[in-house]
Parts: sequence; structure tokens; C-alpha cells
Amino acid sequence: MTSAAHPQRLKVAVVGAGVGKGHIAAYRELPDLFEVAAFCDIDETKGRALADEHGIPRLALSLDDLLAEHYDLVDLCTPSGLHYRQILQVLDAGLNVIVEKPLAASLAEVEAIRKAEAAASGRVFPIFQYRFGHGIAKLHHLKARGLLGRASVATAETHWLRTQEYYDRGPWRGKWASELGGTLATHAIHIHDLLLQVLGPLETVYARADNSVNGNETEDRAILALTFRDGGYATSSVTLAALPQESRLKFCFEGATAESGLDPYNPGHEPWTFRHPDPDGQAGLDAALAEFEPQPERFVGQFHRIHRTLTQGAPPPVTIDDSRASIELLTAAYWSILTGEAARLPLGADHPFHDGWTTTMKREFA
Repeated sequence: MTSAAHPQRLKVAVVGAGVGKGHIAAYRELPDLFEVAAFCDIDETKGRALADEHGIPRLALSLDDLLAEHYDLVDLCTPSGLHYRQILQVLDAGLNVIVEKPLAASLAEVEAIRKAEAAASGRVFPIFQYRFGHGIAKLHHLKARGLLGRASVATAETHWLRTQEYYDRGPWRGKWASELGGTLATHAIHIHDLLLQVLGPLETVYARADNSVNGNETEDRAILALTFRDGGYATSSVTLAALPQESRLKFCFEGATAESGLDPYNPGHEPWTFRHPDPDGQAGLDAALAEFEPQPERFVGQFHRIHRTLTQGAPPPVTIDDSRASIELLTAAYWSILTGEAARLPLGADHPFHDGWTTTMKREFA
């Protein structure tokens, strides 16, 4: 029997030594909730060093080997092109699975994951840790109180730097088959998720992109023009050739303007500014913000909420539907890049890219 004072401690197995290091660090900040009981990586030397560093008792060199034992959660921090197959494998083993972005390589794969989860005893928890920053949470706090009004326009900037050293550290990067895309599928996917979370379902997507920065297979600069069903507009610019590295979000509503800081890898975090055009309105915003109760952020925040889902029946912090919206945006963006036309959403099963975009886009960017 568990209680708030003595919560159930979940056993986690982490797969992948790249971003997996950040996940392990987050679990270690929640020692009453999680035990990292195993680590899996195909590189035995790297895996052994990481397991020893964090006192992880078991090292596995394959997912098959890992799944020979039981865990409450298997956390997939593997190359993007492996996610779909590995999710199904973990669900088939009867376990819950956390998976890094992107969830899958196509809308068809997302639907297959949804069906597999419905038939399994385990749950699927996609990662979108930017959602749990205090700044973006304050925006949702104000929105829920009806203080923002209708959305007018928004801008998103993902201006990062990636040199050849970055690609050399992960040979799967920069390739359509293994990364599923470039700066849209990997780097800007988080900030685009925040746009979708705030502004709602998309109506049209127009995109341009190329691979002129580093010359790899996949795109490394892009621009997007987005329209939303409620009438809002948004633009996004993305490049891997920027110094200083910065990310920025700005939302202009009828009743207020919200703007993030410039932290490249944490735009959901504070400082954010919230401005109203008149003093009384500003006082209303400030009073509402004074009532804001911060919760844990980023990976720690998402894992804390996943624990509540599994032990208390709370709603999942990020759903398959949330990830589907992200994959639908990618699908529409790549279709627009290919055709030079705006893609209209929602995208049905008859869309040419419903089963994936990677093969066609690889030819297009060759």
C-alpha cells in the first residue's frame, strides 16, 4: 500500500546513452518515485561507463536482452528511426514505454501505435519536456482564466548551431532513414509542439526548406507559415547556422502579448513577459500570475506527472494525440516543401505522405 508520504517507486530501464543521460539525471532528482534499475546500449564500453557512473545495477546490450526482465517503464532514447519498432516491442512485452520525439515516421505508424496500446496492458508516454517550463505554464494559466482573448499572430524562432562534430558524434543524424528528417523533425519539433499546444489545431501549413547549411541528406534551415482553425497565424524560422544560439516564442493575443526568453534549449522556462495595453488589464494579468503555482519542469516535470498517471490514475501529461498533431505538422510541412503548395489539414489516410515522407524527401534533397 502506498500513500502521498510513501509513493510507489517505479523501476525504470533507460535505452540509449545520448539524450538518455538527461533522462537518467531527471530520474535521480526523483529518488522517491523512480529507480533506474537497468540501462541498455549497443556500445558496451559506453554503456558500462554510464551504468557505473550512476550506480545502475544492470547493463543490457540489446532491447531483446533488456526485456527478458520486468520493469514498470522502459524509456526509449534511441535514434528516431527505431522508435516505432521498439515501441511495439515494449508494448508486446506488457510494459509501459516512454519515447523520445518524434514518436514515429508517419501518421500510419502513429495509428498503429494507438491500436497496439489499446490492445496492450502498457501505456505510451511521448516526450515533450518543453511543455513543462514555468513560462509556458504561466501562459496556459492566463489562457484558462480567459485573460488573453483570441490569438492574432505568433512567431517561433529556433536559431541553433550544428557543425560536423555534432553529426560525427551520432552517425544516424542527418539521414532520412535514421533521423526521419532534419531541423524540423529533430530541432524545432519542440517549439512547434508549443505552438500547437497554445494555438490549437492547424488549418494550413506552407513550408520551404533545404540542406544548404551542412550539406547532409536532411534539411537544416526552414521557414513555415501556419494558419490555425480558430483564425490565428504563426510563422517559424529555423536554422542550424546561428550564433548566438537562441530560441524565442512570441504570442500576440487580443488581450495580451506573451514573449519568452532566449534560452536556446529551454524557451518554455522563465523569464517570460506578459503585457497588456492598458493598466487595468495589466493589473489583471499580474494578479492572475501571482496565483500561479509552479510545478516541476522539463524532464523532471514530465516524469513526475507520468508517475501520477501510473500510480494515481491522473491524465497522461502528453498523449498519443499530442504526438499525432506533431507528426501531422511534419507530414504537411514536408509535403509543402515537396510541392511548393500549402498543405490543408486534417490529413486523411489517402494523403500521399500518410505512410511516410522519408523516401521521397531523400530523393528530393539529393
